[in-house]
Amino acid sequence: MMENTEPKPIEELSFREAMAELDGIVGVLESNSLELEDSLRSYERGVSLLRALQGRLTEAQQKVDVLMGELVADVDDGARDTSLS
Repeated sequence: MMENTEPKPIEELSFREAMAELDGIVGVLESNSLELEDSLRSYERGVSLLRALQGRLTEAQQKVDVLMGELVADVDDGARDTSLS
């Protein structure tokens, strides 16, 4: 009966949970133990998980880039202020 339960929506999964689920899907698909329909369903879920994870990583990288840019700007401003005194 567990097979009929819907998986948790991807947006509700933590990054770690999504990675673990994707890893499990890859393992099952590599085992060739599923029927075609189940394989397709698992593959579709895996693609959705992968896209969501890539999106989260891109978002995190953009935040890091912004923070690093602010850090560099602060250092440059401090250097300019010092050289003007």
